[in-house]
Amino acid sequence: MKEYILITGASSGIGYHMAIQLAEKDQNLILVARNEEKLKKVQTELMTLYNVTVHYIVKDLSVADNALELYNEIQQKNLLVSGLVNNAGVGTYGEFIETSLEEELKMIDLNISSLVVLNKLFAKDMVARKSGRIMNIASLMAFLPFPYYSVYSATKSFVLAFTETLAAELEGTGVVVTALCPGPIDTGFYNEEMLKANMMKTNKPVHPEVVAEAGVKLLLYGKGKKIVGSMNWFLSNIPRVMPDFLMMKIKKNLAKQA
Repeated sequence: MKEYILITGASSGIGYHMAIQLAEKDQNLILVARNEEKLKKVQTELMTLYNVTVHYIVKDLSVADNALELYNEIQQKNLLVSGLVNNAGVGTYGEFIETSLEEELKMIDLNISSLVVLNKLFAKDMVARKSGRIMNIASLMAFLPFPYYSVYSATKSFVLAFTETLAAELEGTGVVVTALCPGPIDTGFYNEEMLKANMMKTNKPVHPEVVAEAGVKLLLYGKGKKIVGSMNWFLSNIPRVMPDFLMMKIKKNLAKQA
């Protein structure tokens, strides 16, 4: 039976570049995003260039019930998912008391609730087959929660903790669960306000292709978590040696707009 790797948030950024790199490795794909026009374009591109089978499914995963719908639709199509990349995610920037509650609740549903649903359902199937790989996209902010990104930082801290504990539970089952932890990426994720923050001067965004390459290696061959980039690895370890109150002052200054 033909096997597929399912990628959420596949129409742009990391997800798009991972789709290209996996297609280059003869992996069949199921691509998920909200924009059907973009998904159809990516599907045509990959099937034409790499002669792989690519399905796409339009879903807005900021509604957690849609994650269950996605799983059920894949089952109805009788598609075997051997790999899952939970890449879809959003972030907001600003003072917590001023930012949109509606947007933040949708962010929690997308970054956490839908991710948990997809892990739960596909991991069960993979354990039953004694084979499968899941990669959840966390962030450097899972190690360094930043002011003005309070809810986003918390969602990514959840993703990392959830991934590491699930990986421990599934050890020995044949199912490998990993976490990719990138820093700033040059994608549409960052709005104008985010790009003006001081931290963008000290830790410049990298091209999503670079992050995708690390992600493909981790998904197919790796274990544990992967922090992308030596600078990000260094930054993630600073809290181990610096007092919390001082660390938070530094992060607050970095998160402010220049």
